[in-house]
Amino acid sequence: MISSPKVCVCCWKQEGLVLLVDIGPAMHSVLPDVEKTCSLLMQKKLIYNKFDEVGIVVFGTQETENELARDIGGYENIKVLRNIKVVDELVVDLVKRLPRGPVAGDFLDALIVGMDMLIKMYGAGQKGKKRLCLITNAACPTKDPFEGTKDEQVSTIAVKMAAEGIKMESIVMRADASGDVDERIIEENDHLLTLFSTNAIAKTVYVESPLSLLGSLKTRRVAPVTLFRGDLEINASMKIKVWVYKKVAEERLPTLKMYSDKAPPSDKFAKHEVKIDYDYKVTAETSEVLAPEERIKGFRYGPHVIPISPDEMETLKFKTEKGMKLLGFTDASNILRHYYMKDVNIVVPDPSKEKSVIAVSALAREMRQTNKVAIVRCVWRNGQGNVVVGVLTPNVSERDDTPDSFYFNVLPFAEDVREFPFPSFSRFPASLKPDEQQQAVADNLVKMLDLAPSPKEEVLKPELTPNPVLQRFYEYLELKSKSTDAALPPMNEAFKRIMEQDPELSSSNKSIMDSFSGSFEVKENPKLRKASKRLLRDKPSGSDDEDNRMITYNANENSIDTVGDANPVQNFEAMMSRRDGSDWTDKAISEMKKRIVKLVEDSTTDEGDKALECLLSLRKCCVLEQEPKQFNEFLNHLYELCQEKKLSHFLEHFTSKKITMIPKSEAADSDVADEEAADFAVKQEPKFET
Repeated sequence: MISSPKVCVCCWKQEGLVLLVDIGPAMHSVLPDVEKTCSLLMQKKLIYNKFDEVGIVVFGTQETENELARDIGGYENIKVLRNIKVVDELVVDLVKRLPRGPVAGDFLDALIVGMDMLIKMYGAGQKGKKRLCLITNAACPTKDPFEGTKDEQVSTIAVKMAAEGIKMESIVMRADASGDVDERIIEENDHLLTLFSTNAIAKTVYVESPLSLLGSLKTRRVAPVTLFRGDLEINASMKIKVWVYKKVAEERLPTLKMYSDKAPPSDKFAKHEVKIDYDYKVTAETSEVLAPEERIKGFRYGPHVIPISPDEMETLKFKTEKGMKLLGFTDASNILRHYYMKDVNIVVPDPSKEKSVIAVSALAREMRQTNKVAIVRCVWRNGQGNVVVGVLTPNVSERDDTPDSFYFNVLPFAEDVREFPFPSFSRFPASLKPDEQQQAVADNLVKMLDLAPSPKEEVLKPELTPNPVLQRFYEYLELKSKSTDAALPPMNEAFKRIMEQDPELSSSNKSIMDSFSGSFEVKENPKLRKASKRLLRDKPSGSDDEDNRMITYNANENSIDTVGDANPVQNFEAMMSRRDGSDWTDKAISEMKKRIVKLVEDSTTDEGDKALECLLSLRKCCVLEQEPKQFNEFLNHLYELCQEKKLSHFLEHFTSKKITMIPKSEAADSDVADEEAADFAVKQEPKFET
């Protein structure tokens, strides 16, 4: 069935890939998305793996054009669009214009054609570097073999793949499954694809949307490289051999290099590099350049700059030895998710050490059973400048052929933790908490925007969601390679679904959105000056302004430092918002108390109304700032003052507004129970003799 190979000497780093694309009628609706996905794959290969070789096979065509059909017959409706060759710009254009086939294709025949191409091209070499990528909906029947069953045929193909070191990746589209599709055929084909993973290195991914399709095809091949190989030291007498790999790492844009066009066009060996040299001078005007031995690093310490020599810096370095040491165990609930600081690593037992595999498995399973995690100290290499403390979380495998392992996350030290003093919602009064109706509409909003509805595929799965910034860059780079004046193309609709809310979902649930908007009235507070508060300014973590990211005060915009006669409430709230000193809260409350007493003692109706407005503002701010004691003491003092001065009209205002002391239910620091606060409302009613 598969002819003898012709050995080809190839670079060991390159990959040989054959794309097998179903272009039959059932795939026509999704072929534009398939073309987009394949073109992105080729664009990234041109950037990162320009020596990789790619072949393209389509099935479901009217014509038959492949080597197996010519040599031994059969394998109909399969066409080789491109033999295996080094990736170039032509293959990008080719996958952007895939033909539309008129007949249903047989994906098993296509797999055999692709496997034959790889074996003839590379022979027994390139193990692990040969890959088949099948893109189909697996909704069309496959032909019965001449001998045996389909299961036996698939097992034979899979065993041959494993022997030749060929990997297989299947992407099965299930986006437009209509009622005409024969469920028995789909079930049979899914079963056949599952058999490949039993006998070969094969993976099947099912996708339901164009976005998932874009992320399902791994467009960049990243070779696994260990960060660490050594001992996980349990104690001085017990050590487990482990390897550490990166599990998750941020994919960044490719490095852009400066290019010089100063070299003559006739120089074929010109590197067109741009080299940058720095000269250090005492002043810009002098021509004398300081030599390296005449320069030294300095660090600011108050108003001074302290020089520290390279030898002193070397002495200051913490001397480390490579290794992982267990410090102890703790409950998993003690390690909060927001403590994780960097990329996730995976710690696996040394595959060549059976005892290490058993030890890691026993440890991981016991940790999972008892809901524990391990705290470890790690130094990945000798002489490493920093030591990290991290957490090992057990990862118990569900497959017999995959050993148990640990996930490793770096934990912060005390200096790394940012303590943001947000007040607790539980301390707010009932008037500042959502009622039952508001809570219900919020619940409906969350349910409406659920990205993982039970009957459907989860939306925006991390492993199936491509980075739109990276993909857009690759697309534009390919356009610029053809024309330096190329315009930026419009954003792909699939990528918009990553960055924007689904418009269909929003329109179909407009009533829920409107109900949520109508339940929470949001309006600007005219009493507060703009920019008196800035909540979490958009500064990157670790910037010089890190400590200013919380509520901050701008002295240029708010210089109010006293509660005046004209606008006492506005002045008071502006002072309360200041954060350029630790005493502004006490000063503002003290100023407001004096203003209220003065207004009460003036004993006119207008001044009484203003005093009541000030008192309400004082109560609200004392609740928010958790200063109940100051308000409660002042309210008692104010009541006694009104009795002493016989200010019955002001006490009548008290009664009408039902102003009470701040109870413990509104401020946790209050010493006043709810019953005592309610009694004060009765106590404050005027009882003067006529």
